[in-house]
Amino acid sequence: MSGTQEVPTGQEGEIWMKGPNVFKGYYKNPKATTESIIDGWFRSGDIGYLDEGGNLFLTDRFKELIKYNGFQVAPAQLEGLLLGHPGVNDVAVVGVYSRERATELPRAYIVPAKGYAADGELEREVGDWLHRKVAPHKRLRGGIRFVNEIPKSTAGKVLRRVLAKQAKKEEDAKRMSPKL
Repeated sequence: MSGTQEVPTGQEGEIWMKGPNVFKGYYKNPKATTESIIDGWFRSGDIGYLDEGGNLFLTDRFKELIKYNGFQVAPAQLEGLLLGHPGVNDVAVVGVYSRERATELPRAYIVPAKGYAADGELEREVGDWLHRKVAPHKRLRGGIRFVNEIPKSTAGKVLRRVLAKQAKKEEDAKRMSPKL
């Protein structure tokens, strides 16, 4: 379901579930319960879709979606595409808030593949390559930054909050630097 409307087979939406096996709410946390359970439906916070065979595929987390000018951009989708470029060894995509545009912009943090230099040429190549594959609202308008490694938990999950904090520091530094 997306919002309160069921989406067609194959279309992504937030996964809601209902049944006797779904918990009744959060212990001593009525606010979280009210936000996550609506008319008996549990909002999982996961994004996914059902295929023609009724198989459920998880594609992202709702909280990780980037909101760009009213569109929702799934970081995992962009990461999956970017990993297809030969110059990309590892990648994570986060939203970076732009005060000028009053919206979030997708930004990729990329670990270059062996034999590729982390420079403007690779940045343009990867950016142009991705832009030909995605809708305009999914373009990396927040830019590309090269890093030595993507921060991950011990379970291998990307620590987006670490990158989001790094992005905020980068934006604050950019705003504080004197204009020439």
